[in-house]
Amino acid sequence: KRVEKSAKILGIEMLLKRKPRELSGGQRQRVALGRAIVREPKVFLLDEPLSNLDAKLRVQTRAEISKIHHQLGTTFVYVTHDQTEAMTMGERIVLMKDGLIQQQGAPMDLYDAPSNLFVAGFIGAPAMNLMEGTIVQDGDALSFDSRDGALLPLPAARFRGLQERAGTEAVLGIRPEDIEDSDFADEGPMKAYLDGIVEVVEPMGSETMLYISMRRGRQIVAKVDPGTKAAFGKSISLVADLSKAHLFDKQTGLSLR
Repeated sequence: KRVEKSAKILGIEMLLKRKPRELSGGQRQRVALGRAIVREPKVFLLDEPLSNLDAKLRVQTRAEISKIHHQLGTTFVYVTHDQTEAMTMGERIVLMKDGLIQQQGAPMDLYDAPSNLFVAGFIGAPAMNLMEGTIVQDGDALSFDSRDGALLPLPAARFRGLQERAGTEAVLGIRPEDIEDSDFADEGPMKAYLDGIVEVVEPMGSETMLYISMRRGRQIVAKVDPGTKAAFGKSISLVADLSKAHLFDKQTGLSLR
């Protein structure tokens, strides 16, 4: 009875009479999960269960595991090096490095408020753009002076209480989705213009990925409107939304928010 119930949940009723060698990779993954389900455990432990699947089957199986999790109402502890799996499947993420917890919380907590540079670089695809520079103060206003000469205003509402940090070195982080082709960007007080040369253009349909070479060889990635006219080797003007920027201490790597 348990076998039949588990097979129905996994959609593999027709496979129960087959030998393992007659199953595809995705079917074997579901059988392995079924062998765990019939035990009716209190906790499921999954160690990179999708690592050997091709890209399409990985997406399909990921959705199936999420559905099973909700159907069973049982805790799943899921180990993965794929941040996309963690973000899409996890209700709570514990992000570790060298055996130490770096941050834990809901997926969007780690995305919106990374606690340090490691979390900022790990969560998000492509990774957050990071640039080194110095925090400078002009009256009550704070700005970030990058090493390639750009002076970027720091929103007071987002970076309160950092006046005492003026003159110290820091790392500014801006996600690719917060950078837009200037031809499609809205203007605003907390927007900064960045100029560079297009190195790679990756049309994705609903958006286009641009890899831009800035001054001093620094590269940034931007997710821009698919209507962009950007082309390889051409100069481009970008607009960064600094109201969504992140700031980190260069020495400790910890967030300054």
